[in-house]
Amino acid sequence: MRVEIWTDIACPWCYIGNARFERALAGFEHRDEVEVVHRSFELNPDAENRATPIIDAVAARYGRTREQQIAREEQAASEARAEGLGFRIGGRVEGNTFDLHRLLHFAMARGRQAELRDLAFEVNFADERSVHDTETLVALAVEVGLDAAEARAVLGDPDAYAEDVRSDERLAAELGAGGVPFFVLDRKYGVTGLQPVELFARALEQAWEDRPAARV
Repeated sequence: MRVEIWTDIACPWCYIGNARFERALAGFEHRDEVEVVHRSFELNPDAENRATPIIDAVAARYGRTREQQIAREEQAASEARAEGLGFRIGGRVEGNTFDLHRLLHFAMARGRQAELRDLAFEVNFADERSVHDTETLVALAVEVGLDAAEARAVLGDPDAYAEDVRSDERLAAELGAGGVPFFVLDRKYGVTGLQPVELFARALEQAWEDRPAARV
């Protein structure tokens, strides 16, 4: 069975939702027969790397007051900490995630995508370090076992893995994803938004029972 997950590192609900899905998968009887594919989605493809505080940038984008956005951050922090995840408030900056998505596809080709994605989430939310500059991205790639020169070459070539990112985004649109996190089980069942572990567990069970091999 295949599960495809669309996320953006800039999305706190993706950070939390991924942890909840992993918990559900860990308790799933057939977890060793589930292939998990991580796909790209940009929440704000027009974002610029201007070091604008994320609270101010997101509040302006959605017409919220700064206080309202801080309250949403606090809610996300509470949900994250309940999952054992680090989450700090106030230090993150807005930035474009396209290069990170390209690097994640490079990591997938080298068998290190999940590790790089998890580390990028942690650095962004728990450490509040920027994941938008080349040197940080190269350092993260090296930390998960990728070659520094190869990672730098990918980041230095705007066409490298760009079509892979765009292809993921087109597929998300075709499947009706309006936001992330977005989970698709065997191209048959979709789970969107921040959901409880129990819902993911039920979705895995249902998709497993309804897979073609189960009906033979």
